[in-house]
Amino acid sequence: MKPLKRKQYDKLIEPMQAELVAMARWAAATGQRICILFEGRDTAGKGGAIRAVSEKLNPRQCKIVALSKPSDVEKGQWYFQRYACHLPGNGEITLFDRSWYNRAGVEKVMGFADDAQVTAFLKAAALFERQLVTDGMLLFKYWLTSDQACQEERFAERLEDPLKRWKLSPIDLAARAKYADYTAAREAMLKATNTKWAPWTLVNFNDQKRGRLTLVRNLLDRLPNTNIPDDKIDWPPLGHEPLEERFGAVKPIADFPLKRDRTKDD
Repeated sequence: MKPLKRKQYDKLIEPMQAELVAMARWAAATGQRICILFEGRDTAGKGGAIRAVSEKLNPRQCKIVALSKPSDVEKGQWYFQRYACHLPGNGEITLFDRSWYNRAGVEKVMGFADDAQVTAFLKAAALFERQLVTDGMLLFKYWLTSDQACQEERFAERLEDPLKRWKLSPIDLAARAKYADYTAAREAMLKATNTKWAPWTLVNFNDQKRGRLTLVRNLLDRLPNTNIPDDKIDWPPLGHEPLEERFGAVKPIADFPLKRDRTKDD
């Protein structure tokens, strides 16, 4: 199957984005809490998938959570504590760019958590999620799959592109040699935490555009009816001619494109 072109993708994602906006309006009107986990290997496409969901939504309502490594204080807390404080409140949507499943993936494979900690986590995760769902939260768990050849290609792209170089880390370099270990860790995680109340959904992200469309469509299809009447907004005329913008003492920046005159700096 040929990779999806940008124009095709834009045409297909546009009506789904309208449905996502309707989802957000429904959540705000009903107080529903929506939590979506995005998991997968490095370079799988989690950031792009999150943007596909959040791009047209109000960032005050739809929050993206991407936590860094835990501090010394956080290491001594209940494992789920630093994630729980980011869970959505009434009418909110939270998108986790990696989540508590770090313990079953990178922490296990890279040796940041021992076998006892991982085993305890796998038992606790299902119970933790059951509490969330029982309390009324809508919880969706997505794993973005990609072959090692695709991963290598994307690593190379990051290495060559100065705008993407920041995405590479020592953990990424180490992960290249542990592809099979990550696979084994994922399979153990799925076996222990793929529950009736919080099932996993695996999406093929070898073609990232097609993967985003598949994920968003699946998310929308799993929601209840989100259609609510449009808000009626009275929009009276100004009552006067539109005013022109006026500037104070600071001179406005010239129109683009701007070119730096390096001779003046030397």
